[in-house]
Amino acid sequence: MDIRKLALIVEYDGTGYYGFQVQRGLPTVQGEIERAIAKVTGEKVRVAGASRTDQGVHAAAQVVSFRTASSLAPETILRALNHYLPEDIVVREAGEIGLDFDVRRRAVSREYAYRMLNRRTGSPLMRLTAYHIPQPLDVEAMGEACRTLVGTHDFIGFASSLNGHKSTLRTVRSAEMERDGELVTFRVKGNSFLPHQVRNTMGALVKVGLGKSDVKAFRDILCSKEPGTAGPALPPNGLCLVKVEYSEGLM
Repeated sequence: MDIRKLALIVEYDGTGYYGFQVQRGLPTVQGEIERAIAKVTGEKVRVAGASRTDQGVHAAAQVVSFRTASSLAPETILRALNHYLPEDIVVREAGEIGLDFDVRRRAVSREYAYRMLNRRTGSPLMRLTAYHIPQPLDVEAMGEACRTLVGTHDFIGFASSLNGHKSTLRTVRSAEMERDGELVTFRVKGNSFLPHQVRNTMGALVKVGLGKSDVKAFRDILCSKEPGTAGPALPPNGLCLVKVEYSEGLM
């Protein structure tokens, strides 16, 4: 019986889940995908994810993989999984990859976006996907501050916990702030991120945007190398994993 490895591009609303990674007795994205695979193939498998998004964090293009002895075509598996998955999780693409292809370790970058609704009143339609900030934000100052993140730095000041991470060096390839009407979005791309790094970064950037801090103070957090000096972490509802990139492509 031939064993194959399949990769899935998955989109999900993380509101109702305790993150991507399986946790006993709690709803998780990984748990739902594994249950759907079992219904389609009859196999109990463990899926691997390219990024372990936290509780309440969304994804537009999470990458997961699993081994299977099923001979079903990837497109058939895609349709069948979407039949069994809850409506807040959708498999967008499916394809075969090499058995030795590790979707987490082979990823060269991960891109996240954090969205903020910057207007006096909140929005019932956006409350699950954007963090509401009623006070005016100085987006130009926030953009100047976030550009200091680009490069290879010790980001321990932006981490809530290390969770076994031995190194706190990370490389940020791009970081920018943009405004589109009432919507302000922070986009950051890096090789990987520490636990809560993006949300803690957003907490510090919002202080700059509200005039409670400045660009120098933000830069000092990066230079201090003192654990947990950034923040407070903004809520997870505004955060979304946008893309995972591979140097040799995925499927």
